[in-house]
Parts: sequence; structure tokens; C-alpha cells
Amino acid sequence: MGESVSKFLSDYPQTVVSNVRAFVGRKRRHDEIDDQDNDSDLFLEKTLHTPKKKKLISTAQYIYKALFKEGKNSDVTVIALEKPWRLHKVYLCQSPYFASMFSGAWKEANEDVVDIKIVDPNINLDSLYTVLGSMYLDEITLEPIEVVPTIATATLFQLEGIIEKCAEIMIETVNAETAVKYYEAGCEYGVQRVKDAAFKWLLINLLSHFQDQPKRLREISVDLMEKLVSSSDLFVMQTEFSLYVLLRFWVFLQLHPEWDSSSRESLLEAHIFFQNRTDDEPFLLSHEGRIYSGAFRALRFQHLVNHHLDIEMLKTDRIVPFEWLSPAVSQQWYHMLRIDQGLDRGPKSIGSDEFSKECVRCGRTLVSAGEHVWRWTGFNMGLDLIWSCNTRNLRVKRNNRTEHEVMLSMQSKRHLVC
Repeated sequence: MGESVSKFLSDYPQTVVSNVRAFVGRKRRHDEIDDQDNDSDLFLEKTLHTPKKKKLISTAQYIYKALFKEGKNSDVTVIALEKPWRLHKVYLCQSPYFASMFSGAWKEANEDVVDIKIVDPNINLDSLYTVLGSMYLDEITLEPIEVVPTIATATLFQLEGIIEKCAEIMIETVNAETAVKYYEAGCEYGVQRVKDAAFKWLLINLLSHFQDQPKRLREISVDLMEKLVSSSDLFVMQTEFSLYVLLRFWVFLQLHPEWDSSSRESLLEAHIFFQNRTDDEPFLLSHEGRIYSGAFRALRFQHLVNHHLDIEMLKTDRIVPFEWLSPAVSQQWYHMLRIDQGLDRGPKSIGSDEFSKECVRCGRTLVSAGEHVWRWTGFNMGLDLIWSCNTRNLRVKRNNRTEHEVMLSMQSKRHLVC
């Protein structure tokens, strides 16, 4: 067919052929334009029927902006921390504190201006802004640094929802910087689960974190330190004597609030300070030291007097009265004599409460995975123990090598509970 058309056109003059071809080209272009017009019409039709979503300001956001931030139609002015807040009783009454105030039983019920006296130092203007604003908006956003002032303010206004929100944040963010503050806040505002979480964190991390952070160690109150040292769940890194050294350092920091040096310098300075005291009586019996006696009494003295160098340091520090140590020294001496005579082979059974109260508290931090081995020479009146630990198992065995024979017990059998 293509060849026939070509032959047909070849019989005509060239001008005619050109006109024919131009007509065909124009027809094609007209067809293309028509197709484009149809596509444009379809696109416009589709556009007109496609819904467009535009997010408008929500009712809650409008209320928050217009009523709380701008104070429109305010019917009461609350003055707190010397700042006036133009607010609305209908929203404030979500708080039992304000609901009671405006109930009619108090003079503030009919007043336009209410002055709230705030004595809690934890409450500040930012926390007031957050908590008062929460009654106009159905959400609250908090950073951990704001949580203690916010829970203090929410407690004042008795807003349980915000208190619970704060408690969740506090439990999630307990660390070396926040643990003491959270514990104190849990006590002060009656949030038991926050108090428990912070206390548990301190039991685990006191000796591994705070000895290198004088500022944080100084924050621990006398009452809290006594509770920590008294707990059988305290993680004692190294031995009981390490806990004594920490307490000595802690007292030094309490007595020198301006001291701010490296922990190594501070530990040495604390030792020198107590050795150079001119007072003849032990520090814990002095007027200045009595408030710290509870924490030191909670130490397990029977495990502080098992090495002659430790006893010498206890004597030269003159912190603990020697009459506190004498019963433990007598007890351990009697224990050693019984072992030496073969009359005491250790406990065959012991109750969990007695074990928790009397056992040696000791521990190590394993900073890497794999096998770890350490040796405890002369433990418990002459046992030479080899401890080994991997990811899942802790093993102990008796070492009978004789390079430390002067410290070894020759008993063939001893009972050990761990």
C-alpha cells in the first residue's frame, strides 16, 4: 500500500505532493492538540474533585492560646511568685486545690484576685506556666531537667495526672546526676515508686559512681547515707573497708562544702584532715561528728578488722571510737582460735536473713566480657580462694599452693556460704 501511494504521488507535480504532505501533517498536529485538550480537561476535572486537607487550629489549641496565654474573658487573677495570671475558674476547678478554694466555703470564692503564697523552693515560674497551662490543653511536654519543679507544682495543685506523668519520666531517667534529687522528691511529694527506683539505683551504683564525683557524693544526706550503708542489698565494690573510705570522704565533703578537686586528691586530703585533728576524742563522739554516727554504725565492723593495716588506719583516723570496734575484734579473735583448734569449720546452713545481715559484702565490676580470675589470699582466717567468672557462671575453689603458707589454714575442710 505504501509503495502504491508513493507511485501515485510520483505522477503529480512536486508542489501538489508538498501540499498533500503538509495537509497530512496539519491533520496529525490537530489530532495531537485535541488529545492534549482532552487530557487538560480530565486533569482539571480531577483537580476540582480531589479533596485538599488543611490542618486548622484545634479547639484545644485555640482555648490554650486565647484563654490561657492571652487571658481573654478572665474571671480571676491568680498571683503566684509575684506574677499575675489571668485565668478562668471553670478551668482551674479541674484542680482539687482550686475547686475547694472556689467552692464557697472560702473567702476567695467571690474574689477576683487570689494571692497564692508559695513556700516550696522547687516551684518556679516555668513550672507554674506548665502546670497552669495544662488545665487548658490536653497534653504536656516535659524535659527531665524540669520534672522536679513540675511534680512539686502538680502536688501543690493536687493534679494526679501530671504527678503520674512526672513519675514515669523520673523512673526512666534515674542516673548519677538525678538519683539523689529524685529520691528526695519522691520522699517530699509522697511518690513511693520514684523513691524506690532512685534508692535501688543508688544501692547498685554508690561505690562505683560517686567516689569519683565529689559534687554528687556531697549531695547525699545523712539520713539517706545511713539507709544505704544499712541495706544488705548495697553493692560494695572491693570490700567493707572500701565503704569505710567512702564514708570518710563523704564526711570530709560535708565539712568542706567549698572543696572541689579531683577525687584522688580529695581522698588523700580527707585522710590527712582526720589524722591532723587536734581534738583528743574520736570524731563521731564530737559535737561536730555525732550527726554522722548512724552511717558509720551501719558498717559491718567484723569485716573491718581482718587486716592489721586496716586496723592501723582506723586507729590513726580517730573517726570511729575504738570501743565500737572492740567487740568485733574480740569476736574475730575468738573465731580464729576456734578455727585454729579445729572447732569451727564454718556454717553448714544459715537463714537468708542472718546471712544478709552478717555476710561479707564485696564485689568487682567486670568491664569486659570473657573469663575473669582473681585470688583472695587469707580470706576468713586462712582460706586461699580462687574466684573465676565468665558471662554466666561464678566459680570458687580452694588454692593449696604454699607461697603464702604463713597466711593459710591447714584445715582440710571448711564450709563456705555465698
